[in-house]
Amino acid sequence: MTKLGTYLAQKSVNKSEVARKTGLSRARMNELTLNDRSHLRADELYLIALAIGVKPIELLEYVCEGVKLVQK
Repeated sequence: MTKLGTYLAQKSVNKSEVARKTGLSRARMNELTLNDRSHLRADELYLIALAIGVKPIELLEYVCEGVKLVQK
């Protein structure tokens, strides 16, 4: 499961409902929540956040937790 998938599961979010509200396909929602190799685009993150009623920055910070700059 991806970070997005974990976040949505913790919030008990219905992925089919999010797909309907955002215009994303159910297949794309499944890919974004189950496949670690999927790449979540900024516009998708924004739409998902709006659909579940959270601030996009909250979702972004959760999904990107642990991402660090390379220190040289």
